[in-house]
Amino acid sequence: MTALTLNINSIIKLTKEQFYQLCEENPDLKLERNTQGELIIMPPTGGETGRSNVNLILQVASWNEQNQLGEVFDSSTGFTLPSGADRSPDVSWVEKSRWDALTKEQKERFIPLCPDFVIEILSPNDSLKKTQQKIQEYIENGCSLGWLLNRKKQEVEIYRPGKDVEVLNSPQSLSGEDILPGLIVNLQKIWG
Repeated sequence: MTALTLNINSIIKLTKEQFYQLCEENPDLKLERNTQGELIIMPPTGGETGRSNVNLILQVASWNEQNQLGEVFDSSTGFTLPSGADRSPDVSWVEKSRWDALTKEQKERFIPLCPDFVIEILSPNDSLKKTQQKIQEYIENGCSLGWLLNRKKQEVEIYRPGKDVEVLNSPQSLSGEDILPGLIVNLQKIWG
């Protein structure tokens, strides 16, 4: 099943609060909203994508636990980007001072900022073009580093502000560069 985009703008333009309430009232649906206000209904992931998500989260969270430089979030976490889009990356990380600057109420709801680092895993039914646009949207909204992992092709696209997308074929590991210093993510289980 692929993600479905629902344009309801001609009927109603949902406010941030209404979108949040919609998500709260429908916990069995994974919803996102793009900058045009269209709703994106995301299907559940398959086993291999879910397994890969957990593997990546564990590696990033383990690094973060040792370094205490920020907070790691899973694919259920909503972020309201500066553009107004509401997104949920597969794996994300927010630098500590940015997280600490949020109020308790802001931390309880969709996080009102763009993550500093995101990972998206291309599921078998995902559109490559739409996933590339999603990561580019993160970069345009302040993200410093984004990875798009295509398990089928064993390919990684690396996104950085102001730079061309870098494509790596079958890398065995990836570096968090200066954004997540010392992070080395092992991709062998992702490809396997």
